[in-house]
Amino acid sequence: MTTTRLTVAQALVRFLAAQYTERDGERRRLIDATWGIFGHGNVAGLGQALVEYAEVMPYHQGRNEQSMVHAAVGYARQSGRLSTHAVTTSIGPGATNLVTGAALATVNHLPVLLLPGDVFATRPADPVLQQLEVPYAGDVSVNDSLRPVSKYFDRITRPEALIPSALQAMRVLTDPVDTGAVTLALPQDVQAEAYDWPEEFFAERVWTVRRPGADPVELAEAVRAIRAAARPLVVAGGGVHHSRAEEALAEFASATGIPVASTQAGKGSLRHDHPQDVGGIGHTGTATADELARTADLVIGVGTRYTDFTTASGTLFAHPDVRFLNLNIAPFDGHKLAALPLIADARSGLGELTEALVMHGHKVPEPYVTEYTEDKERWEQRVDACFEADEIDVRPTQPQVVGALDALVDESDIIINAAGSLPGDLHKLWRARARDQYHLEYGYSCMGYEIPAAIGVKLAAPERNVWALVGDGTYLMMPTEIVTAVQEGIAIKILLLQNHGYASIGGLSETVGGERFGTAYRFPTGEGTYTGAPLPVDLAANAASLGMRVLRAKTVADLRTALAEARAADTPTCVYVETETSDTVSGAPPAQAWWDVPVAETATRSSAVKARELYERHVSTRRRHL
Repeated sequence: MTTTRLTVAQALVRFLAAQYTERDGERRRLIDATWGIFGHGNVAGLGQALVEYAEVMPYHQGRNEQSMVHAAVGYARQSGRLSTHAVTTSIGPGATNLVTGAALATVNHLPVLLLPGDVFATRPADPVLQQLEVPYAGDVSVNDSLRPVSKYFDRITRPEALIPSALQAMRVLTDPVDTGAVTLALPQDVQAEAYDWPEEFFAERVWTVRRPGADPVELAEAVRAIRAAARPLVVAGGGVHHSRAEEALAEFASATGIPVASTQAGKGSLRHDHPQDVGGIGHTGTATADELARTADLVIGVGTRYTDFTTASGTLFAHPDVRFLNLNIAPFDGHKLAALPLIADARSGLGELTEALVMHGHKVPEPYVTEYTEDKERWEQRVDACFEADEIDVRPTQPQVVGALDALVDESDIIINAAGSLPGDLHKLWRARARDQYHLEYGYSCMGYEIPAAIGVKLAAPERNVWALVGDGTYLMMPTEIVTAVQEGIAIKILLLQNHGYASIGGLSETVGGERFGTAYRFPTGEGTYTGAPLPVDLAANAASLGMRVLRAKTVADLRTALAEARAADTPTCVYVETETSDTVSGAPPAQAWWDVPVAETATRSSAVKARELYERHVSTRRRHL
C-alpha cells in the first residue's frame, strides 16, 4: 500500500479538496473554500495546512466565527446544497461562537463543515488557555456544545480516526435528508501530528445526491386523495428549492389548477405572476392564501416542516374534514399532521403526481379557480397601495422602501433577510421573479445572518446583484463582515433601514401586554423604561468607517436614486434610509392569521388583561390534526 506522510490537518485539507457531488449530471466540488479565524488551537495545524495547500483550497478571512458559518450557509443554499464551505476556529470562544450558526444550518437543512480546534488529546498541560474544565468528565470540552446542533459530530483524538470520520462527514453533508452542520472537533496536538496515510484516502470521490421516487402504494393513495378533494391547496416549503423542483411544481399547478401558497423558505417556488401562485401562507401570509387554507379540504405539503408560523399555531386549517398529504424526502416531516405520507424527492414526486393526474384528466372545479384568481387580484391591489408614495419629498415607510426595491430589480437580483419586521412585510408583499430571488432565513430567524450570508451568496453567484436587507437591530448585531466584503471586493449591496429599535418585537410586545418595554433604542427615563430621546447613533457613518461606500437617502425620491446607483455599483455599497413610522411598526397589512405567544395569565395592568382575553379566544380555536 502506497502511503504519504502528512499531518492530520494537511491530510484533511487534501482529502476535502478531492470531494465532489453530482446530481442530474451536474458535478460540483463539495467543499469549495475554507473560512477561518486563527488562534492557538488551529494556527499551527489547519492554519499551516491551508498555507501548504493554498493552491487547492481557497481561504476566506472572517471577522466573527458565527458570521463565517452564515457565509458558508448562504453559499450552500445558493449552490443548491451541492457545494458548501468549511469553517475553522480556535478553541474556547472561537468554537462556541459556532453554535448559533450551526443551529441555523441544521434547522434549515443546509450543509456546512465545522472544524473547531480542541484542547490537547494527550493532555500535557491541563488546563490550557481557554479550556473550560469539567470536573466530572475528562473527555468533555466546550466543543460538546455543538453536539445537539450538528447532524454529525466526532472528536478526532488519533490520526487514523480521521479516515472513517471524514467519510461519514461527507456522507451526511451530501444526504438530502440528514444534511446540516457537521462538526469534526480537532485537538490542537492531533492537528499537527504526522501519520502515514494511504493514498486511496486522497482519491477523488463523487457523492451522488439522491432523487428517490415515490412508493407505488403511497403514490396511488396520494392520487386518490387529490382527485377526491374539492378545495385542495399546496403549501410549498423550502424543500421545493432544495430539490430544484420549481418547474415540476409549476407544471403540477398548471395541469391541475391547484393553488400554491408558500412558506418563507418556499416563496419563489412559483413566480409571483404564475396563475396558481397565491402568495405567502400563515401568520405573515396573504389574505388570499390564508382564506384558502381555512377552507381547504386537502392540504398538500411539499417540502415543508409546518412551523407554527405556517400553521398559525394550529389555528389556520379550519375545515372540519381537512386532511393532509405530505410530499417530503424526510419521513419525519412527511408524517406530520397525521398526513398521508408521500416520501420522495420533491421533483420526482411532483412529476409522478402530475403524470398520474393528467392521465385521469383531473382539474379542480372552475369556480374554485375563479375564486382564488379574483382574491389574488384584490390582494395585489393592496400591495400596490402599500408601495405607492403620493409624496416623494418625505421619508418613506418600510413598505415603500420594499416597493422601491421591488420596482427596480429584475429576476437576476437576490434579496436576503432573516429577522425583524422585514420578513413579515416581504412575505406578504414581495413579488418573487425567480426561484432563487427570495432568500429568507426564517427557520432560525437569526439576527446578523444577512450581511455574511450575502457574501456567501455573492461568492456562489458573482454575476448576480445580491441585496442584504438589514434593520438597525440586526445591523448592530453583526456588521463586521462588511470588512470582509471590502477586503475581497465582494460587491454586495446593503439596504440599511433605521427605525430606532426592534420594530417587530415592539409590535408583538404591545399585542401581548408587554407595552413595548425594552424594544426601542432610546435613552432610559426615570421610570426605568427606555422612552427618552432616540440614541444619537449614525449607522451610515459606521458602515463607511468599515470601508463601505454609503449612500444616504432622506426621502422617497432620494431612495429611488440611491437604490439605482447602488445596483449599478461594482463595489460594496450601502443605502441608508430612516423610515417614517409613528409607532415603530412597518405599516404593512396586519397579520392575516394568529401566532401563539403566551400572555400573562394574571396581571394588574389593563394592557395585559385585555391581551389575555384575546389570547384565550384564539387558543380556543386551535386543533390537533389527528
